[in-house]
Amino acid sequence: MFILVDCDHFYCSCERLFDPTLRNVPVVALSNSDGCVVSRCPIAKSKDTARGGLGIKMGAPFFEIKHLMKSHGLRVVSSNYVLYQEISNRVMRLLATYTPRQSIYSIDECWLDAGGMNTCYETLGRKIQADVKKQIGIGVGVGFGTTKTLAKAANRAAKTYRKTGGVVGPLDDVRRDRLLSLMPVEDVWGVGRKLSAQMNLMGIKTALDLQQFDLKTLRRSFNVNVEKTALELSGVSCFRFEESVDPKQTIASTRSFGERVTTLEGLREAVATYVSRACVKLRSEGQLASCLQVFIQTSRFDDHPYSRTAICGLEVPSADTRDFVAAALAGLQRIYVPGYRYAKAGIVLSQFCSPHSYQSDLFAPTPRRNADALMNVIDQVNARYGRGSLRLALEPPVAQWAMKRDYLSASFTTDFNQLKSVKCQ
Repeated sequence: MFILVDCDHFYCSCERLFDPTLRNVPVVALSNSDGCVVSRCPIAKSKDTARGGLGIKMGAPFFEIKHLMKSHGLRVVSSNYVLYQEISNRVMRLLATYTPRQSIYSIDECWLDAGGMNTCYETLGRKIQADVKKQIGIGVGVGFGTTKTLAKAANRAAKTYRKTGGVVGPLDDVRRDRLLSLMPVEDVWGVGRKLSAQMNLMGIKTALDLQQFDLKTLRRSFNVNVEKTALELSGVSCFRFEESVDPKQTIASTRSFGERVTTLEGLREAVATYVSRACVKLRSEGQLASCLQVFIQTSRFDDHPYSRTAICGLEVPSADTRDFVAAALAGLQRIYVPGYRYAKAGIVLSQFCSPHSYQSDLFAPTPRRNADALMNVIDQVNARYGRGSLRLALEPPVAQWAMKRDYLSASFTTDFNQLKSVKCQ
């Protein structure tokens, strides 16, 4: 028995935890540089204008909906990823207590393995929902299924149909097929718009159509994963429960600038900052990397756009931020051309290996002494006192080119100086 727990409009819910004025009003959260909508509360996305719905679509550019702030009282927040990750950690720690195994799927979703548990599943789902609301303060939808795909479908129904109370499943065959008949095939886990367009031409309109379609034709027309998805919709489990996430093959750190950068020094600061962030992720994965790509680009809408990438290899795999910063700055020097107004820069780490599984080169330079201990201390200090507490001299404390975040909320849970204050009278 699989359980999928999914937080309700997660970014908006996190913001409402610490700002009561956001409750009962339409709220959306914006992407990097306040570009487009990445999270919507129910009021903001509802198309029922008679009840105050605004019908805002996911991914809608901010400039297209900005007028709603004045005309309809829309509240807007910039994405506060530090806050969201901290709330996510709290939710995941709580959810891990209900079943023997947990697999975190995304920042606001996780799988729970309830196989073999002697319990009433619906009662368990209501308890999970109530406990998360009471202890964390946000709502969740809970879906049960004998396969992952059915659990995903049940979770979607829990969040779509109010009468379910946010908990759906496990379903008998009749109720299961009824649910699948109401579910567009593009909403099936693993299908999406591109595959669904091809399926529609074959007469596959709903999830039930996919379940009942000829399996050999699905494999021949698409691939084995589509065939497995159809089997899962019938109750045949094809996708295993994975407790551990596969190690990343690449780590990227890229941002669009809040203001155009025209100098090499500004680009050096940005690239060094991005390298530092990527190396923290690399060390958290317990990996080493031996290749780095650095790129810079102007806006593609400029009269004469410019974009270049440099690939830099390390002689010895490393997780030392200093090694990658030196390589990135050398690559940046090769591709930088003065006279352009740069809109974005970034780096990508690749060619990973385990610290214990690579063959060292007899003629390679000797690694820095105590490099691992130094990086570990830096990571621990920054984790405790906030990112940037310890940094390389090239990384600016306040970047002029930082991405635009005009509606950013405070770091209520991770910065002592931004804690909420209470006045007693």
